[in-house]
Amino acid sequence: MYLSLKYISMASTMLKHLLFFTVAVFATSWIAQASDPDILSDFIFPADSNAINGSFFTFTGMRGVLDSSVPPNFKVTKASMAEFPALNGQSVSFAVLQFPAEGVNPLHTHPRSAEHLFVVEGALVVGFVDTTNKLYTQTLELGDMFVFPKGLVHFQYNANAQEPAVAISAFGSANAGTVSVPLSVFTTGIDDGILAKSFKTDVATIQKIKAGLGGKA
Repeated sequence: MYLSLKYISMASTMLKHLLFFTVAVFATSWIAQASDPDILSDFIFPADSNAINGSFFTFTGMRGVLDSSVPPNFKVTKASMAEFPALNGQSVSFAVLQFPAEGVNPLHTHPRSAEHLFVVEGALVVGFVDTTNKLYTQTLELGDMFVFPKGLVHFQYNANAQEPAVAISAFGSANAGTVSVPLSVFTTGIDDGILAKSFKTDVATIQKIKAGLGGKA
């Protein structure tokens, strides 16, 4: 009887370990699939071409960006898979962010990658909010870097009323994606009544916000 109970206990322990191992493997697999998938070749050959050369791996869309004057409104110049097809499968992309005086990159997220920002001109106030609703903010000077964790809401702001600012952002995905918080909330057709209840305000206020963003009231 004692031996039977001992074997049952051992079997139960082994089963728990097996279940834990199975869950761990599944979780690891899910995390791995949450980023850019690995490719089984050196690079992804474009389907519409039979031969490529060095120009396929070259992107010239940034020429003149850092030499030109900063535009009157915040501007992003991207080098992602959409603009630079050679990045497909390489898990990397870049963007140049240009801020006029008091320019802001509004609240947004990148669902598929963290963002590594490098200030190359001026200064920026940056910040992000974690899943406990804690704000992390910092003022960056020329040469400073800041990382925005993957998927978290964040912003960049040039607080200088006279001088522009420029930053370069690197992403660990060829297609990091951008979800604008103001646009996704107020311009995608969510019912005004639902928005009013969510923000504890009235429908008239929601409609004013939508009008200001160019959305439908």
